[in-house]
Amino acid sequence: MDQHLTLLIGTAATIGFVHTFLGPDHYLPFVAMAKAGDWSKSKTLLVTTLCGLGHVGSSVVLGLLGVALGWTLGGMEAFESARGEWAAWGLIVIGLVYGSWGLRQGIRNRPHTHKHLHADGTAHEHTHAHKDEHAHVHTQPNKPSLTPWVLFTVFVLGPCEPLIPILMVPAAEHSTWGLVAVTAVFGAITVATMLGVTFALLRGIEFVSIRSLERWAHALAGFAIFASGGAVKWLGL
Repeated sequence: MDQHLTLLIGTAATIGFVHTFLGPDHYLPFVAMAKAGDWSKSKTLLVTTLCGLGHVGSSVVLGLLGVALGWTLGGMEAFESARGEWAAWGLIVIGLVYGSWGLRQGIRNRPHTHKHLHADGTAHEHTHAHKDEHAHVHTQPNKPSLTPWVLFTVFVLGPCEPLIPILMVPAAEHSTWGLVAVTAVFGAITVATMLGVTFALLRGIEFVSIRSLERWAHALAGFAIFASGGAVKWLGL
């Protein structure tokens, strides 16, 4: 492997890590949905992996298509920027809709107290939430959630803008091996970083007691997804 390609691969790895780590949209939605939906770690990491592969794969396909069709770097970057807008607005809308639904569920599930007086004169009271009592009768635990597929769609639409300029270098040099190596390293580092940060956050929140906020879990998850999209849209992360 020549020094030029080694430098290019190192650049791809560095940019893949920094781009992913600094973008909360790459991991925060998974942590929020896992907590709200009581997902297992294995399910959360599987969904994260699939979304990461879709996220990188879509940009790779479009990048290679652009190279094959002779698109300019500026043209491809403009198209990727437009995809970024779509993905950001997708997260914002999903967050607002899901958060509003979660807020409604939290209000309906407000705990309240019942007092009971027995014939022998003793009295006691208990606190419960009606929705929780009745939910188990109608819940279909085996019914698949659409949420992972919605997230997957958004991540497929979401671009990896830094990948396009890196792809153009080996493409311009007609280096198939360079193209494959750069793509593989960038994709592997991106997905690995998504998994690493997601797992670390999942482990971290295990040590935080949020029992009093459990009925607001879906609303908080919606806010987290909204904030992730907002960070992309308005902060450029």
